[in-house]
Amino acid sequence: MGSAKSTTPLSARDRIEEMRRAERARERRRRISVVVASTAVVAALIGAGAWAVSKGGDDDASASKAGAKTDAKGAAAAGHFSYDKDGVGTWSGKLARNHVAKKVTYPMEPPVGGDHNQVWMNCNGDVYGKAIPNENAVHALEHGAVWVTYNGKASDADVAALEKKVKATPYSLMSPVEDQKDPIMLSAWGHQRTVKSASDPALGAFFERFVQGRQTPEPGAACTGGLSG
Repeated sequence: MGSAKSTTPLSARDRIEEMRRAERARERRRRISVVVASTAVVAALIGAGAWAVSKGGDDDASASKAGAKTDAKGAAAAGHFSYDKDGVGTWSGKLARNHVAKKVTYPMEPPVGGDHNQVWMNCNGDVYGKAIPNENAVHALEHGAVWVTYNGKASDADVAALEKKVKATPYSLMSPVEDQKDPIMLSAWGHQRTVKSASDPALGAFFERFVQGRQTPEPGAACTGGLSG
């Protein structure tokens, strides 16, 4: 008779490590698939070259109309944050998930969701010293990452401590956002809060709750292989 499987819930550290192993396996499979698919794609492109030239004008017009619709959807995503007793804000408006190839005007700063670039910002504990595109960062949030942001009012000591925290945490990233309202802010898909300093207990609580948390639209999706700054 076989023994029963353990029902002990995984800790946050174990859950993240399990996600990391799965991501590495997916990346290996993806590389193999890319090699196989590339040959077929090249052949198809050669055969379809003449057709693509003749259809170019029509496709450009269609893309322009699609872009206008995307902008309209972004504008319709207006809403507000409702805060719980712990200070975590939840966005009330609908957050679209369309892939776009242009700048998006988000109704909050930093953004916590909405239309975004098809390439995610690398979020495997990545720390960026300069501002990064919102559209790529939002895609990282869709994959279950927590985005730590700060402006010039944050102390050097806090920035250094935050960098250490992020570098030790898969599915997280960090960058400066000068226009945000508070010195240090934490964002996940649909959620955001301010923390007073890097030693604020709310920092660890936010990571525990939202790194690959229940809010994640695409749990387990890659945080490597994207844009690296």
